Amino acid sequence: MRKDGVMDLPSQIQARLDALGVRVSDVEESFVRGSGAGGQKINKTSSTVCLRHRHTGLEVRCQRERSQAANREIAWSELVAKFEARRRAAAQARQDERELHRRQTRQKHRGQKVAMIRTKKHRARIKSSRGRPGEE
Repeated sequence: MRKDGVMDLPSQIQARLDALGVRVSDVEESFVRGSGAGGQKINKTSSTVCLRHRHTGLEVRCQRERSQAANREIAWSELVAKFEARRRAAAQARQDERELHRRQTRQKHRGQKVAMIRTKKHRARIKSSRGRPGEE
């Protein structure tokens, strides 16, 4: 436990948060009573852990285990996983954008150009056989 009364996180979770650039102080951590099956034990103890990142609004709620400490560790792992998934999705979107731009601006190869000209000439013959509107 640190001086400010907050429990320390496991080192691998802290390392993942540091790699993502997320500060622990930006996350609101609260312990609330659980719900659902479990009877008197679940109704009397505050073993459910709720984490909310203030800047992004990401939220995680965990009540899988009976232990508050176990739920806390699982919740932090899930929050980090959400941050990592969000970062991967953003990187993939940037990569897709670059790939789309590359495909749109690349040069056509010779076979594509020949086929395009052949299609245009065919269209031109069809259109010229129609004649002008109003002429009959």
